[in-house]
Amino acid sequence: MKLLSVNLGRPQAVPYTDQPEGVTGIDKRPVDHPVRVAAPGPKGIGASGLAGDAVCDTRHHGGDDQAVYAMAREDMDDWERELGRTLPNGAFGENLTTMGLDVSGALIGERWRIGSPAGPSALLEVTSGRIPCRTFQGHMGERGWVKRFMRKGAPGAYLRVIEPGEIRSGDPVEIVHRPDHDVTVTMEFRANTTERSLLPRLLAAGEALHPEALAAARKYRETYSG
Repeated sequence: MKLLSVNLGRPQAVPYTDQPEGVTGIDKRPVDHPVRVAAPGPKGIGASGLAGDAVCDTRHHGGDDQAVYAMAREDMDDWERELGRTLPNGAFGENLTTMGLDVSGALIGERWRIGSPAGPSALLEVTSGRIPCRTFQGHMGERGWVKRFMRKGAPGAYLRVIEPGEIRSGDPVEIVHRPDHDVTVTMEFRANTTERSLLPRLLAAGEALHPEALAAARKYRETYSG
């Protein structure tokens, strides 16, 4: 399991975002230098967990609980075949493009150690799946993209930074902790998009869940418990 690439984005003006200044950092490109990874601060204040990466709409993106976004190259290859077009690393706006790692099948609370044994590696924790938005739709330029992405159920994973460190393309990825529950990224994603009845099952992941997903699961349980 390894990082194929570490991808960073710069602010760009586009016509398809509702970000107040009309800019987005979704167009991410691989870089060939080490990148510092650290917790960026709370949502609404903090942006990306990767130094040099732009998160422009901090109302909905970035912050400690979605500091890093990872996507499996295997899932992108599947999309290439379906869409009939090339999708380079970073095409989904992901910071990390991985190989040999079941990103969407990862457990909420699963921890990954990434980095060279010789350097200060980073420890990341899986929190949730990526919910597609208007900006993602515009960036991809595919009709009905949001619905298609939701149907696929392979959203990639957001991660929080437990221990800061330095990562670069080609680094090994090691799963160092797998929690004792069955709540995967795909389950969390479906519960918060197309299958709301799954929400109570997310509670097994506890505080490792993205706080918004945890709040939604608790509210659903309280509403429908009787």
